[in-house]
Amino acid sequence: MRSDYFRLCYLAINGGFYIDADDAYQGADWKPLFRDSRLRLQALCYDTVADSMVDPPQSMTDDSDADTRIHYVNNTPIIAPAGHPVVLAALKASTVAVLGHPGGPVDIQSMTGPGNLTMALARYALSRERLGQPIDVEVLCKWNTIAVSQWPLSYRNDERNWRLWRQDG
Repeated sequence: MRSDYFRLCYLAINGGFYIDADDAYQGADWKPLFRDSRLRLQALCYDTVADSMVDPPQSMTDDSDADTRIHYVNNTPIIAPAGHPVVLAALKASTVAVLGHPGGPVDIQSMTGPGNLTMALARYALSRERLGQPIDVEVLCKWNTIAVSQWPLSYRNDERNWRLWRQDG
């Protein structure tokens, strides 16, 4: 949660490029990611029945399992100009969620993580669409050509993994 929150704070004020430290460069050209000032986020898709991730480009063209798939954006990488409305909205929602949390179990995904960022993006895109304004966001469907998390880090298999973490209430 601290890392999620910090990246939103930093990018809201300074803009820039956030990427998790365990991502490894794969050799693809990254320079086009900075050709303009659009917000750039990685597409993800999770299949609830298969209990596994689905390749984002495949998930967008194959809707045979649409009822079992959750489409969202990751909170790494984030490439953002300072003050981007999606980042500001995600930061505000995180702040409200953290400060208003009554104690007990914490849903990191929705409080400060990718779920929170996805909700901010969806609200922003809908408001821009309703106003007839362009959506200055690019969802990256082929991020894995640039970087992947490839190391089997020990924390991913124990209580330090944020996906497995449970707060005692």
